Parts: sequence; structure tokens; C-alpha cells
Amino acid sequence: MKPGLKVAESTNSPATRSEREMLKAIYRISCDGAEAHTGVLAERLGIAPATATATVKRMAERQLLDHTPYRAVELTAVGRRMAVTAIRRHRIVERFLADMLGYAWNQADRLAGTFEHELPQEVEDRLYVALDRPSSCPHGFPIPAPEVGEIPALPPLYELEPGDEAVVAVPGSTDPEVVAFLDTLGLRPGVRVKIREKHPFDGPLVVRVDGHDRTLGEKIAHQIFVKKEIPA
Repeated sequence: MKPGLKVAESTNSPATRSEREMLKAIYRISCDGAEAHTGVLAERLGIAPATATATVKRMAERQLLDHTPYRAVELTAVGRRMAVTAIRRHRIVERFLADMLGYAWNQADRLAGTFEHELPQEVEDRLYVALDRPSSCPHGFPIPAPEVGEIPALPPLYELEPGDEAVVAVPGSTDPEVVAFLDTLGLRPGVRVKIREKHPFDGPLVVRVDGHDRTLGEKIAHQIFVKKEIPA
């Protein structure tokens, strides 16, 4: 056997369901600016700490991530590409559940995880085409192109300034009570908003939504993400 052949085969072999979920979790935690320690990963994925540690160790052997005991887990370049590929599939399946089966956007996230891992690649590709090549998931987050290593980050609503216009995105992990509150204000994924006022010293935002001015506190405005629109 040639040197390095075993590593290449291991790296290129398909990820298991648990590995894909781990890849997605590490990617999302790192994008949030936090550190992906095994304890954090176990809590995020709802698994035992020992299971998280074993999965991380196995994936490190496959060169999908770097892990030193007592330090945060970091994805390798190969691991990041696989994480983005897994997130792409998840968002396409969410779109299928919402657009073709009529599920609410905040139900699609939970249901997608129950069967996305069993889809052959050709089924994912056909779903994407059948859905007319969507650019975003039902939550409003971008569906990345195949074989890319990064997903464009969306800033929180609170980072916008008066006069800015944007399209809303709401994570599936958002507290249901917060989602219900946002719904009463008309703040749902895909809705266009315009910032009317931003009060100083972490004060509230006044946002124009569907012809109405809505006031949001700083904490809530940090839980909503947006795709900023460039004026024509």
C-alpha cells in the first residue's frame, strides 16, 4: 500500500449520520464565534459526552477535524467542505418540506433531520431542480452552492442602521415563544424590513414591516438575522 492511501480513502469515504450532524454542529458553533468543545457539542446534539468524544476522535482520525484534549474542536478544510455540503442538503430538504408538503418553516428544520441522511445524492440533486433551484431555506438562510467551503454569514438585525433594508431570516433553534412574538409583529422569514430608527446605548430599533412600524428591543433584534439589500 502506498503511503497516505489509507488516509485518503478514509477522508473521502462518505460521512455517517452522526458525523454529518457533528460536522454541522461544529460549523454552526464556530460561525457563531463560540468554541466547539466536546461538552458543548454533546449538549447541542443531545448525546452523551462520551459519545461526542468518541465521534470527535473518530473524525480526527479521518482528518475531518483537529482535536487536542481540553481544547476546542476545529474543522479541517475537508471537514468544512463536508459540513457545508451537509448543511446544503438539510436546507434543500427543508425547502421540500415547506414548499411541496406544506410544513411551516419552523417545523421543517426538525423534520428534515429525520430522513435527510438517507437520501442518495441523485435524489438531492433532483429535489433541488424540482424546487426551481432555491437560493434560501424556509428560515431565510442561503443554500450554498455545491463544493464550497463557506456559507455567507448573515448579520443580526441589530447591526443595521436607519435607512437600511433587508430580508429577514430566523434560525430554527429560536425559542418558540420568541417565534410566536415575532409572528405577531409580522417578522417572519422572507419578510422585507426597513430600519426607521435606532436608539443609542443599546436602545430599541423601530422597524418598518409590511407598512407598519414595529419596535424591537436589542436582545430580540440580535436573534433575527438579515440579508441586507443593496439599493438599486
